[in-house]
Amino acid sequence: MILAPSILSADFLHLEREIELINQSEADWFHLDVMDGVFVPNISIGFPVLKAIAKIAAKPLDAHLMIVEPEKFIFQFRDLGVYSLNVHYEACLHLNSTIAKIKAAGMKAAVTLNPHTPVELLEDILDELDMVLIMSVNPGFGGQSFIPQSIDKILRLKEIIRRKNLNTLIEVDGGINLETGKQVVEAGADVLVAGNFLFRSNNPQAMITQMKQKINYKL
Repeated sequence: MILAPSILSADFLHLEREIELINQSEADWFHLDVMDGVFVPNISIGFPVLKAIAKIAAKPLDAHLMIVEPEKFIFQFRDLGVYSLNVHYEACLHLNSTIAKIKAAGMKAAVTLNPHTPVELLEDILDELDMVLIMSVNPGFGGQSFIPQSIDKILRLKEIIRRKNLNTLIEVDGGINLETGKQVVEAGADVLVAGNFLFRSNNPQAMITQMKQKINYKL
């Protein structure tokens, strides 16, 4: 199980300290939520902050673009050293072209689905994707409760991936804790994004270790 703490939930007054905390932890990736106030009703961080994070982050950067026209910014994220770039199915008019540009820029290509978007809509493009991000809350704000119907979406997506004999990863973001994390991994998730649950705990590093140890695949 790959664990990607969401920087959206970090203490931005002490951002360097929070980044170093993740660097020293057993977490695998950094998850970067980028919002424009148009595609979602919130604004998060822009390139000045992203550049500052990228300078000291010692783990791969997993960027989640909750923005309109994400294709305009592919090369800027490439230049930041982003490992995996997530774009929303709902925001891309020409999804195939956007995915091709991400891969040509040397990044892993991922597509994110809002809670209301069926996984079956990705069936024709799934073999071009390195990862699919299932939103288990409505995107835009941290601290929301996990949507239980997300489990069925993960199961259905995993079945399509297996039927096509693909290695596409399934990432899940929203309301992830020890309980829901175990549920989604058992359903077939490979990557967990956790925000408030980690950063609001008394000891985030210890909680990361606990998640890594307690949430295991049940094949």
